[in-house]
Amino acid sequence: MPKHPDASAPPTDPYNPAATQLLDDTQWDLTSWTDAQGQARAVPHGAQDGGQPLTLEFSTASGHRRASGFSGCNRYTGTYDLKDGKLAFGPIAGTRMACVSGAGAALEQPYLDALAHIAKSGVQMNPPQALQLTIADGQVLTFAPHAQ
Repeated sequence: MPKHPDASAPPTDPYNPAATQLLDDTQWDLTSWTDAQGQARAVPHGAQDGGQPLTLEFSTASGHRRASGFSGCNRYTGTYDLKDGKLAFGPIAGTRMACVSGAGAALEQPYLDALAHIAKSGVQMNPPQALQLTIADGQVLTFAPHAQ
């Protein structure tokens, strides 16, 4: 009996780069962040840990693709684009609140820098839905849909 050719195929990547087109008009919260060695960074998740989650919102309401969110201390905004299934951000501008302490303040600059250096992006289509960004230096940021 012949072997089915799909039986030997590697499993599909659950973070489908083609699915990044589904990001338009969605909101996400950062749920985990690992460094290049796979070590987890502490990220604020809300009132239970005394912090506000880092967020990422994609909007097409103005007729243009705009990204915005909370980066740990400040709000930020900029443009985003999806080319060949890869997410890329244009210049990002932010407010200038004077935050000097807390997990969010410590993560703000590394977070904004990470958004500027995305090597791979994908969306997990099956529940639980997630957005995963792999940074050029190997860090991985994982987001869950924003709870309304």
